[in-house]
Amino acid sequence: MMYLRQSLCVLIWLGFMPLAAMAQVTMPQAARDAADQLKVASAMLAAADQSQDRVKALTNTVTAYESGLSVMRDGLRAITLQQQQLHQQLDGQDVDISRLVGVLHSINKAPDAALIVHPEGALDTARSGMMVTDVLGSIQGEVSDLRQRLIQLNRLADIHDQATEILENGLRDAQRARTELARAAADRQNLPRRFVEDPIKTAILIAASETLDTFASGLSEIVVGEVSGSLPDITDRKGSLRLPVQGRVIRNFNQADAAGVVRPGVIIATEPQAVVTTPSAATIRYRGPLLDFGLVTILEPQAGILFVVAGLQSVFGDTGEVLPAGSPIGLMGGNSQSLDKMIVETGSGPVTDLSETLYLEVRQDKVPIDPLTWFRTQKD
Repeated sequence: MMYLRQSLCVLIWLGFMPLAAMAQVTMPQAARDAADQLKVASAMLAAADQSQDRVKALTNTVTAYESGLSVMRDGLRAITLQQQQLHQQLDGQDVDISRLVGVLHSINKAPDAALIVHPEGALDTARSGMMVTDVLGSIQGEVSDLRQRLIQLNRLADIHDQATEILENGLRDAQRARTELARAAADRQNLPRRFVEDPIKTAILIAASETLDTFASGLSEIVVGEVSGSLPDITDRKGSLRLPVQGRVIRNFNQADAAGVVRPGVIIATEPQAVVTTPSAATIRYRGPLLDFGLVTILEPQAGILFVVAGLQSVFGDTGEVLPAGSPIGLMGGNSQSLDKMIVETGSGPVTDLSETLYLEVRQDKVPIDPLTWFRTQKD
């Protein structure tokens, strides 16, 4: 099959048939948009060193990379599917290509006189000429169609290589941005502080708590020197807050999991190492390991409201600190998907690796409520 295609390409290149109009094959719009996003993210990363609020700059940078890389994977998948479809079309035309190559070779080898003069005379020569013209016209259409597909295939290969290079650079730079973000968050100073945590009281509360409900209800007991008052009321933003991480809700409020366990929160599937941020300005009420939830951060956006975020691999900030909206509070676990695996999966499997899960619970006046009454999802 490869030899037949090469032969056809050679014959076309030699100019046996008129040049067909080159097919316009371009990178899908989503991939072009993602490439632009990644360029912006790269510029943001370069400028982060000069930012007065480096943590905020790096958080925005990581978020931009996550968004751009997700769209780029979708674009790469679209390109790969186009390639596969063209390969399948050409593979299904083996017989036609073989016949075309044979006809073209025969015509190309025949003496000019044999193509012009018929042995039975002028009338039959004219008739045969008309037949040859009809046949050549039919063959020319088929060759032109095949030539366009081969041109498309070559163009798609170039575009695929470009998209792969952009994706590779983006993955590398995103990981660098995450590393710098973790370092900047650890070095963060001068944040407002509403109270100081008493570590002994915290340890006692953890030991005495068999459930998250018990622990959350006793949070007021672990503080020292709390400043009176509360952060501004955010009830007017109810239903419009962004989820603390980019991802997809895969289990709803009070929905049982595969083991039949019911939790009064939602579970969000995320990509590995995704950055987790505060949905609004909030006080860190607790930060650390808790029960079977792994690393947990409990945020208080206003008096009487708690956002419980669990399942992180690393957490930022100290208990008692007040964080601005959009501040990073940690990173998800897992390993970033390798480029080779990502490219293989674009052909048939999922293009996003939502392998990590974040648990989100909202407690209002110590009672769990459906978090989706506060947060908007991608479906909204």
